[in-house]
Amino acid sequence: MSRIGYLPIDIPKGVTVTVDENNLVTVKGAKGELSQSIHRDISVKMEDGILNLERSSDAKFQRSLHGLSRSLIANMVEGVSNGFQKNLDINGVGYRAQKQGNKLVLTVGYSHPVEIAEADGVEFEVPAPNKIIVKGADKQKVGAMAAKIRATRPPEPYKGKGIKYENERIIRKEGKTGA
Repeated sequence: MSRIGYLPIDIPKGVTVTVDENNLVTVKGAKGELSQSIHRDISVKMEDGILNLERSSDAKFQRSLHGLSRSLIANMVEGVSNGFQKNLDINGVGYRAQKQGNKLVLTVGYSHPVEIAEADGVEFEVPAPNKIIVKGADKQKVGAMAAKIRATRPPEPYKGKGIKYENERIIRKEGKTGA
């Protein structure tokens, strides 16, 4: 039994959800518009501001699609109403970030600054030189962009220098002299 797939999705005010005959779910809200194609074995039913998903059979493939489809639609509804954000911290002497136009410029110990352009539907904020906030309506794009920024200089285990998620815990190692 799918614990997630059977949960209903409440549609908040200001959000409209449409499902066409090809099972393309489109969600519109204050933060934008997102659409996702749902497998034909999963049916999406809308009634009284609540969205329910049903599967065609109890086969393993349909059971796996049931929870996935529900999570994707719930994330779209959450994204267009509230949005998602990932917070990153920069640690290291001389390491900093700044926003120039629609680009994020990172100075993280390389011989050149690293420039990362904003993707469609994703925006950056730099409230301090060692803080980066990645915001957007699409949870997948926000997470992928945050991972791309972190990958430019991942945190190292000896001094903890690098770019890390705000709530990430770096497991530290002792150096050579720590016997």
